[in-house]
Amino acid sequence: MYLAPEKKKEIFAKYGKSESDTGSSEGQIALFTYRISHLTEHLKKNRKDYGTQRALQLLVGKRRSLLDYLKATDISRYRAIVKELGLRR
Repeated sequence: MYLAPEKKKEIFAKYGKSESDTGSSEGQIALFTYRISHLTEHLKKNRKDYGTQRALQLLVGKRRSLLDYLKATDISRYRAIVKELGLRR
């Protein structure tokens, strides 16, 4: 599996409040971004994998929803996570 529990803990430790804080918006957005980049690389090699394509679209939508929520509640945290992850918006 491409996403080992150690990698998850590393992502949440870096972007969340702590290693065990899996519910923070920043941690979730970072995890979705990691998964999106992995699925994007997979789809570059396997362009007819429509199941993965749909999963990617759902992940992008979930990340967008979390980013919109974060923007509405705390604009400084939103700007920080967008800058740190290198997202366009």
